[in-house]
Amino acid sequence: MREEAGKHPRAGSRMLSAYLKRRGIAQAGRTRVSTAMQHLDIVHIPKRRVVRTTNSRHGFERYPNLVLHRAAETTDEIWVADITYIRLGNGFVYLAVIMDMYTRVIRGWALEATMEQSLTLAALEMALKHHTPRIHHSDHGVQYAALAYTERLKKTGSAISMAGIGEPTENGYAERLMRTIKEEEVSLTEYDDIDDARAHIGPFLTDVYNTKRPHSSLNYLTPEEFQALAALAEPITFVK
Repeated sequence: MREEAGKHPRAGSRMLSAYLKRRGIAQAGRTRVSTAMQHLDIVHIPKRRVVRTTNSRHGFERYPNLVLHRAAETTDEIWVADITYIRLGNGFVYLAVIMDMYTRVIRGWALEATMEQSLTLAALEMALKHHTPRIHHSDHGVQYAALAYTERLKKTGSAISMAGIGEPTENGYAERLMRTIKEEEVSLTEYDDIDDARAHIGPFLTDVYNTKRPHSSLNYLTPEEFQALAALAEPITFVK
C-alpha cells in the first residue's frame, strides 16, 4: 500500500483498492484499504481549483450540442477535447487533449507556450493519425471554432458538436480528464521549462493514463484494455 500510495498520492481508498487488486491482492477491498490507510497514516491529498481557459468571444460559427445527455456506445463514436494551463516556474504553458469518450483512450495531445491555433491543431493531427471520430465535441472556445480547426474536421467527415456557452458540464468528460491530469501529474511535479513539462506529461498521458491507470467507469480496466475488448466486436459485460 505504501508503494502504490507513493506512486499515486492523489488516489483515495477506491483507487488504491483498484491498484492493489491489479497486483493480485484480491482481499484489498475498499473498506479494508480505507482502514489500512488510517493505520498507516496515508493521507489522500485534496483537490485543487481549476482555472478556466475558454474564450468564447469570437465571430466564428457556433455549433449545436449533439451529445447532450448522450453516452458513446462504440469506439470513436464521440471524441471530447479541452485545453488547460500548466504552471511553470516562470510562467504558463497550455495543454490540449483529445479523448475517445467510449474507451477513455487519449487520442492526441499537444503542449505549447501559447493558446494559438497551432496548439489544438497539433493535438487533432496526432489524434487523426490512426482514428477518425463520428462526432468531435468541445467547448465554444475560439481555438475549436476557428476555421482551420472546423474545416479540418469537416474534411474527415466528422460532425462538430459544442457545449453551450458558460456550460462546462456539457463537456464533462473532458473536464474530468483535465482534472485527473492536474491532480495526478501536474500538481505533483515542478517543471523547469516547457521541454521538462513535455518530458513528464507526455509519458503520463500515453504510458500511465492510457495503459496503467484503471477507470471505475470501465470496471477498473485501463483505457487500452477496454479498447482491446471493444475491438473484438463482442458485447462487453461487466461482472458486479
